[in-house]
Amino acid sequence: MPALSPDLRRALFSLPEREKDQLLARLVAQDAVLTEQLAYRLLEGPEALETRRAVLRAQVDDPVRGYHPTPNDLLVILRQLQARLAYHAKITEDAFGEIELSWRLLANVFRHQPELTARLHGPTQPLLQHLTKRTHEALKQTTKLHEDYHLELAPAANEVLAALWQSGAAPLAREAGLPVRFAQ
Repeated sequence: MPALSPDLRRALFSLPEREKDQLLARLVAQDAVLTEQLAYRLLEGPEALETRRAVLRAQVDDPVRGYHPTPNDLLVILRQLQARLAYHAKITEDAFGEIELSWRLLANVFRHQPELTARLHGPTQPLLQHLTKRTHEALKQTTKLHEDYHLELAPAANEVLAALWQSGAAPLAREAGLPVRFAQ
C-alpha cells in the first residue's frame, strides 16, 4: 500500500474532526475483514472468544462424521473448515484457538473416517496428501507457540500423528519428515 505524501498527510490531519470521522467510517466499511476485526475488538471484546471457539468447535465436529460418497467430498469440507479456522485467527488473533481446532479437525477425520484414510491409492491420495500437509502445518504452528501450550496440545498432536502413521498416509508422512510423536 503506498504511503501518503507528507503534504497530504498534514492536510488530512488538519481536517475538521467530523469530516475525518466520516472519511474513516467510509474507508473502514470498504474492507470487510477490517470491519469484522473492529467489531470483534470494539463491540464483542475478548469475552466473545470462547463463544466463537465453541461455534467453530461444533462446525469442526459435525461435518466430518457420517458418510461421504468420495474422498474428495470430505476433502472439500476439510478445506472449507480450515479456511474458517484461519479466518477466525485473522479476526480474533487467536493463534492458539486455530491450532487447537486444527488438531481437533485432523483427529476427527482419522477417528470418524477410517475407511477413507486406510489405504493410499488413486481416489484417496489427494485427501491423504492434504491430511499430511495440514499435520505438518499444525506441528509448525504448535512449535511457534509458547512451551506452556505444548503440554495442552501434545495429546491431540500425538493422537493425530499416531493415526497418520497407522493410516495409508504413512509413506507421505515419512516423505514429509513428520515425527511419530510430538516432542514437547
